[in-house]
Amino acid sequence: MKAKIHLIIVALHALSTSSVIWASDPSPLQDFCVTDNNSKVLVNGFVCKSMDGMKAEDFFTYGLYKPGNTINKLGFNVRAVNVNTIPGLNTLGVSMARIDFSPRGLNPPHTHPRATEILTVLEGELYVGFVTSNIGQTNRLFTKILKKVDVFVFPQGLVHFQFNRGHTRVVAITALSSQNSGTITIANAVFGSKTPISDEVLAKAFRGDQKTVDRLQAQFWMDNNN
Repeated sequence: MKAKIHLIIVALHALSTSSVIWASDPSPLQDFCVTDNNSKVLVNGFVCKSMDGMKAEDFFTYGLYKPGNTINKLGFNVRAVNVNTIPGLNTLGVSMARIDFSPRGLNPPHTHPRATEILTVLEGELYVGFVTSNIGQTNRLFTKILKKVDVFVFPQGLVHFQFNRGHTRVVAITALSSQNSGTITIANAVFGSKTPISDEVLAKAFRGDQKTVDRLQAQFWMDNNN
């Protein structure tokens, strides 16, 4: 009986260890694996193209110095540099983005399901924060005002935001621990899904009425695709 219990404990430990290992992008098994955009094969990631077809441009992009267009309802712009931009990032487990904020610009509450994010302010001042999971039925908010060259970390999968509370523009650079971190914008996912979530479900979840939910679902929800 003791031997069986010991085996069960070992198995559970192995499973828990495995889940930790696979929580981020898998480690590369070769120097690099440039994405083959012409391949029709579907895998978890992207198929590598042959070494003969690779070139320096596969590891390069340009233009990140250019300000992003922040003329929109939220007053911000994200230029992502990920595996879709640089094919040579495939399997390397990193990406980045430039974020521009107009005065009062907001990168609304969102999550990155596959990446931790680290942000550096290059210009201006930025109010940032993230919310913990419901530890002990409490969602704690951590916030900070960042000035030039200040750095802040947003843990993987947690809801976070960035807001320019000032009257001058803000520029930030962010790095992420995934080649393709994904973004779930909370308001978009809840009120802008296709097909819509039942207004009865949302009214009960947000303790409101169905008319308010219908009005929110009718809004245009801008994507913060970083």
